[in-house]
Amino acid sequence: MPDPMPSTDPDPGLSQPLLAAAVRGACPQCGSATLFVGPVRFAVSCRACGLDYGQFNVGDGPAAFLTLIIGAAMVAMALVLELKVHPPLWLHILLWTPLTVFAVVGSLRVAKGMLLILEYRNKACEGRLQAWKRDQ
Repeated sequence: MPDPMPSTDPDPGLSQPLLAAAVRGACPQCGSATLFVGPVRFAVSCRACGLDYGQFNVGDGPAAFLTLIIGAAMVAMALVLELKVHPPLWLHILLWTPLTVFAVVGSLRVAKGMLLILEYRNKACEGRLQAWKRDQ
């Protein structure tokens, strides 16, 4: 028997779990995977629904925090490897440099996506600037 009250989601972007939407690069409004045009660069707007991503201000916070956190984790792992196995220096360089770069870029994409989606879901704005624009 068909459901008498079909579930129509008025905002498909809001129904996705935050982490899954950020990993996919999903538009917070329509849910299409149109958030990024490069590894960590936002698109100007959504190609599906036209949402302007320029109105959101993610900033450099994710990059700074992720670089520090991942850097600390990589140094800790390098120290453990050095104390347990004593590999040559060239192996450390060959191992940790690309691993660090891939970890920062991969997690930066997810972190930036999460922050933009959260700004959209919480209707975040710049305070005085938005109030000033609204009054004009």
